[in-house]
Amino acid sequence: MSHPLKIVIVEQHKERAEEVTEALCHGGWADVAIISDDSHLAAALSEHDPDIVLIDLSNPRRDTLEALSEVSGAHQRPVAMFVDQSNPELSAAAVRAGLSAYVVGGLSGDRIRPILETAIARFRMMSQMQSELEAAKQALENRKTIDRAKGLLIRAKGLSEEEAYQLMRKSAMDQGKRMIDVAQALITAAELLR
Repeated sequence: MSHPLKIVIVEQHKERAEEVTEALCHGGWADVAIISDDSHLAAALSEHDPDIVLIDLSNPRRDTLEALSEVSGAHQRPVAMFVDQSNPELSAAAVRAGLSAYVVGGLSGDRIRPILETAIARFRMMSQMQSELEAAKQALENRKTIDRAKGLLIRAKGLSEEEAYQLMRKSAMDQGKRMIDVAQALITAAELLR
């Protein structure tokens, strides 16, 4: 996030929101909006389209936490939630909900910069891990498809596994396609010929 951050603070108490806004401005973050009513949070966040969301709740319930995480887009942007009291069940729910930070002790201006930076860093790390996981899953699925297509060639043409692989590879190169595309086409054709 190299551009100036757009920050939304979800805070019912005007004084606390102003204190945090002032601390953010002192930290170099001037594009700050305050949402004092979280009943239409999804619409307000859609309107502001922030880079990060800071939510202050005195005593959240688990269902409130999960709902706020969902509408705040915790999987698309860093979301830091500030609570007044520690609760192991809520901490676990915060992790499951994808929050970037779950901070006990409330939202206060003097702690905002390190918490904000940590939330952003954790969000980036989790996003990268999620991308890597999705890529690994896709690679595994592609491998299964290619192996299935090789199996079809082995049975239909009496080829070895290496010969089936080389035939598919040559076909992909000749057609300017990816190996997975050739494998999927082969599987589709075999299913149609059953």
